[in-house]
Amino acid sequence: MAGTLITVAPTGAELDKREVPALPVTLAELTATAAACEREGASVIHVHLRDDEARPTLDTGRLREAVGALREATGLVVQLSTGGAVTDPEEDRLRVLDAAPDMASCTMGTVNFGDDVFLNRWSFVTRLHERMQDKAIVPEYELFDLGHVAALERLLDLHGMPYGGHVHVDFVLGVPGGAAGDASTVTAFAEAVRRHLPAGTTFSATGIGRTTLPVMFSSLAHGGHLRVGMEDTVSFARRQPVTGNDQLVRRAAEAADLVQRPAMAPEEARTLLGVRDPA
Repeated sequence: MAGTLITVAPTGAELDKREVPALPVTLAELTATAAACEREGASVIHVHLRDDEARPTLDTGRLREAVGALREATGLVVQLSTGGAVTDPEEDRLRVLDAAPDMASCTMGTVNFGDDVFLNRWSFVTRLHERMQDKAIVPEYELFDLGHVAALERLLDLHGMPYGGHVHVDFVLGVPGGAAGDASTVTAFAEAVRRHLPAGTTFSATGIGRTTLPVMFSSLAHGGHLRVGMEDTVSFARRQPVTGNDQLVRRAAEAADLVQRPAMAPEEARTLLGVRDPA
């Protein structure tokens, strides 16, 4: 692998702006964050939106506006979250695709999420996968546990390859209720991907909270890619809050340089992932 794909997840649906002032929640903050992260080495942005009161929203109009603004301000591959908040109904999550992003997330199974349950029924996963095929949107399959690798193998066998013909997954590790965020878990996931998913499948890895660094270094050691951002951690180091998403992207790019797989440009990411050029 010649380079490292760095995805930034700047906002998420869980954090409170009042407690984390650096969290980008307005469209202006999101586009400024995206541009800064692109300069530091990000090539993909994973987007959750907030409403005027900074609450998570899946409003289709806001999503379309955000996709357009991010394309105007940056060259980043725009990936919308179909996860939303854990309380969002399935039909609202499916309508995210009407905003015509380059990519969208597709979580491969249900997982405990702290005190909540992140519900992803098999019928919903298959509808999401097939609708992305129809709309020419590239999925990033989110894997919170090892069983999700087997679920993805089954999905591809029964319902075909994703749009673009390339399979890309993200290991989301360290969520309370999901797989652990440590080196041995990254190894287990990487081996499962190699054994069960199509040749050429690529993976990124995300470490939640204090698992950020061990997951980052382990993913790079296995030839994988990275997702970082304030959705996943708001601590840069012990007693040192994150000052902005660009700070996390810069550290990831520096780590990628150390392993001689520098951060990919957005154009390289599009080629790798099979993402179409924006209209």
